[in-house]
Amino acid sequence: MSIATEAPPRSAKGTPAWEVALLFPEQGGWTESDYFALDTNRLVELNNGFLEVLPMPTFFHQEIVLFWYRQLYAFLAAWGYGGRACVAPVPIRLWQDKIREPDVFYISKNHLGDPKKRIEKIDLAMEVVSEGSEDRKRDYEKKKVDYAGAGIPEYWIVDPAEKKITVLVLEGDAYREHGVFCPGMKATSVLLPGFEVCVDDCWAGSAS
Repeated sequence: MSIATEAPPRSAKGTPAWEVALLFPEQGGWTESDYFALDTNRLVELNNGFLEVLPMPTFFHQEIVLFWYRQLYAFLAAWGYGGRACVAPVPIRLWQDKIREPDVFYISKNHLGDPKKRIEKIDLAMEVVSEGSEDRKRDYEKKKVDYAGAGIPEYWIVDPAEKKITVLVLEGDAYREHGVFCPGMKATSVLLPGFEVCVDDCWAGSAS
């Protein structure tokens, strides 16, 4: 005698279409193949089997992201470093089942490789901190550990709320603090000697 199982209830009007979620892996079970097959216009990262859906960036956030992209691009061109500066969304494979999308990043000419293939090595990552405690924790704590574990030489945390820029430099398998740069100061790089930017200029062209 078979035992009938009750079908899950259908989504009601005004609620999310929960049936769609059943077409995808459960949290904790996502693989890289699942991640790259996901077709969405949202910023999504893969963290050890879990999807992390990032907040949609504000105009203010993107203005700051583009400011730093332009600063890096102009510096690389002027000093003849080679390599590339780029902005999200571009998935960076840190290691198996760990994929992040830094707001801004730099790839040296030694790590460029085939631009048609997935990127697995970058030299500098920048994150512009979004509002919200979870977002701040992700940029200040989680990504600090992830980027160090991936061997990224330098990590910049740009914090609009506190008007400061933290520059971290890799030593061994962890970051040390190169500097916390506040209004009136110039943020500087160790990886790219000569790259320095006035902290005040970061916010000057954006609405606060």
